[in-house]
Amino acid sequence: MGFFIGGNMAILVNEAERIITLQTKTATYQMKADEWGTLWHTYYGTKTAEDDLSYACFMRTRGHTANPYETGMQHREYSLETIPQEVSAFGGGDFRTTALRVRFANGTETLRLKYESFEVRKGKYGLPGLPAAYDETGDAETLIIRLSDPEYPIAVELYYGVFAEADVITRAMRVVNQGDEPFYLEKAASLGLDFAHGDFDLITFPGRWAKERVPERLQLRHGMNSVGSLRGLSSAQENPSAILLDRAATETSGEAYGFAFVYSGDFLLEAERDTYNGIRLLVGIHPDHFEWKLEKNGSFTTPEAMMTYSDTGISGISLRFHRFINEHIIRGKWKTARRPVLINNWEGTYFRFTGEKLIEMARAAKKAGVELFVLDDGWFGKRDDDRSGLGDWTPNEAKLGCTLAELGDRIRETGLEFGLWFEPETISEDSDLYRAHPDWAVKVPGKAPDLSRYELLLDVSRTEVQDHLIAELSARIREGKLAYLKWDLNRSMTDRYTASLPADRQGEMTHRFMLGTYRIMEALRTEFPELLIEGCSSGGARFDAGMLCYTPQIWTSDDTDAIERLFIQYGTSMIYPVKTMGAHVSAVPNHQTGRSTSMKTRSTVAMSGTFGYELDPTKLEEEEIAEMRAEIDTFKALYDLLQNGDYYRLVPPTSDSCTVWEQAAKDGSRALVNVVYHAVRPCPLSEHFRVQGLKDEWNYRISLVDPADSEKLDNRQKALFDGSIASGLALRTVGLYAPVQSLFRGKSGVTDYPAFQILIEKTDR
Repeated sequence: MGFFIGGNMAILVNEAERIITLQTKTATYQMKADEWGTLWHTYYGTKTAEDDLSYACFMRTRGHTANPYETGMQHREYSLETIPQEVSAFGGGDFRTTALRVRFANGTETLRLKYESFEVRKGKYGLPGLPAAYDETGDAETLIIRLSDPEYPIAVELYYGVFAEADVITRAMRVVNQGDEPFYLEKAASLGLDFAHGDFDLITFPGRWAKERVPERLQLRHGMNSVGSLRGLSSAQENPSAILLDRAATETSGEAYGFAFVYSGDFLLEAERDTYNGIRLLVGIHPDHFEWKLEKNGSFTTPEAMMTYSDTGISGISLRFHRFINEHIIRGKWKTARRPVLINNWEGTYFRFTGEKLIEMARAAKKAGVELFVLDDGWFGKRDDDRSGLGDWTPNEAKLGCTLAELGDRIRETGLEFGLWFEPETISEDSDLYRAHPDWAVKVPGKAPDLSRYELLLDVSRTEVQDHLIAELSARIREGKLAYLKWDLNRSMTDRYTASLPADRQGEMTHRFMLGTYRIMEALRTEFPELLIEGCSSGGARFDAGMLCYTPQIWTSDDTDAIERLFIQYGTSMIYPVKTMGAHVSAVPNHQTGRSTSMKTRSTVAMSGTFGYELDPTKLEEEEIAEMRAEIDTFKALYDLLQNGDYYRLVPPTSDSCTVWEQAAKDGSRALVNVVYHAVRPCPLSEHFRVQGLKDEWNYRISLVDPADSEKLDNRQKALFDGSIASGLALRTVGLYAPVQSLFRGKSGVTDYPAFQILIEKTDR
């Protein structure tokens, strides 16, 4: 047998048997091309030998299946409908949902792909114009599989990025027209994964504005199970990620597969269970309102999708994706640099502010230890409410009382850095830009457009619009000497049409819009490498791995209520790491729910995010400013643990009394356990949990981060959380009970939701 072995043995190829095996740290992924050129997917799961695993893909004759002509009548058991395939194409006897569909010049959509060759490259492939994972270590490898149709001039390349140590495989596909006549690409999924059998549940993350990414676990029923977005953005309603897991799998045990799309536009994630219990999962651009015309020698490359396997349940998926996003998605300075503690003026003032008011807020924030002041909506054009001004990124000097440069200088004189809010992809009808370029707005000729928040979208698919925005944003960044930019988008896409494309190419508009947004962001990232960009879309409506390639943090939700955030950050954490989640301490009563919680509780929740403030500090008492300062000091002291530690969900927010989560140092030397009571009970339960991520053989000291919290506990609890010692083995197996206190009332007389932070540190005792 002939073998080809990749540089670090992540990719192994048996050329004689046409078997390709991908090996990561704990998983094996395998495919095989058979005698008729069909590329089988034979295995993905717990790491095993690179033997021929196709024997496990059982075939038998089944009624009403189609058999490829070349197999002959002696092989009635051979059908593309029942074979687990590496890439599936429409019209060739596979009646399941398929990854690839094209329409050729003669009108046919039938496609039969056959394996041709492979190529292994050192390093990770790139995707021009698209966000993608990268590798700076040189340890990753690329596999390219080439397929074609014997009768039609189409070539297909499957791209695999193998990150062996990270336990992640990335996928993308390239389609090429090798003929003289154009054809139309109607569907092109980035990732397809077939299982010959399985009894799975599917976790997806539905939601809505102010209630994003609520995990929903359902048994995979027969037929189609799908989630997606047709809003022109990845959306708050669904997230382009999912976890497929064995029905018996739990948070910490059992087999699970995680998927995340590195894309921020329309998407479709499909999981089909056929009547023989085979499973097919696809991830890609949503095919509705997608059609791409490929001229002679033209090509189309799909966005990237990521996948990982875990035999330690949901937690294993989260740990792998968290590490991978932190190390291979987030780029530039802010991959490792400490993020500044910021204050945003939005909930403090909304549109009602002056330059003097902003300076007062900055001075007060500086006293508390804040490092960055962010001026939100309302600083530009004719913008005193949300009905006008978008697109006119000229500072309103009458409102500010000075130029933008002068305001930035005055903010910096207080000791804070300066940042601004933008909504680049939108335009108001009442704006100078719209009056000058009405054709730049997304709308159908001859039809009144839909409005959302009184906004229209700018046609960012057009190069001249992209160039205008790059110039405008760059000018403001230089003028204000900005350290931070908040990039918002507050509406979904309707009236899809662009004047820049002919009628037979309007199906390209939505994807070109997304490519245009990425181009603008990449231009800013390249010209201003020190600039911290935070993504936002009415909160978390564009929270995805694609945006994280340009914006290392994203505003998780417009809902700033600490108790609501427990649920939102819980669901988000299943795929995305803590340091990507924009989280602020807001004023009370909370502006979304009217609930009052203590500064301690709000800070504990926000620390498991990027940490900042969303309030007017000039309205706080000196005692509250001092409390802010203490919480900021705590955040800075524990920054590496909070932002870079391994994240564990110990007690979910669906429990009766409290939510418990943990961040553990990767070397097992210490851990922080956070406890927040989300329900008010006259006799609250104390939740039991087991501490994760420590070393069994080491001893650890257990103490409260804030010693004053011990005064809320009874004597037995005080003894436990005041320096007691336990082994890592005991903490993992026997565990702890969450601190619990009697019902108490805060200064305002409103019942509080207490919070505790427990520090567990290695000790030689």
